Amino acid sequence: MGTIRIVKVNDRGLRIGEDHQHATHTDAEIELARQLHADGMSYKKLAEKFEVSKSTIAGWIKYRRRGQHVSDWRRIDVPESVNSSEELRRE
Repeated sequence: MGTIRIVKVNDRGLRIGEDHQHATHTDAEIELARQLHADGMSYKKLAEKFEVSKSTIAGWIKYRRRGQHVSDWRRIDVPESVNSSEELRRE
């Protein structure tokens, strides 16, 4: 039996941000990257720090990626195998 989680969804009811099923970085990490860029860090250095491509960094900074707003919250049932892999990924 899985556990119930509350996740953020957009206006179409799709999971967004760190709650998206394919997210590899937390919302806090994305905000940190945006702040570091505002403080003068280059896309190249950010890409190295977060282990992603420069184009991914550009997408985060320009809000093309991870720029949606929360419209609602939804309950989902997460199987145990997903829970343990998410915990490992976040450590």
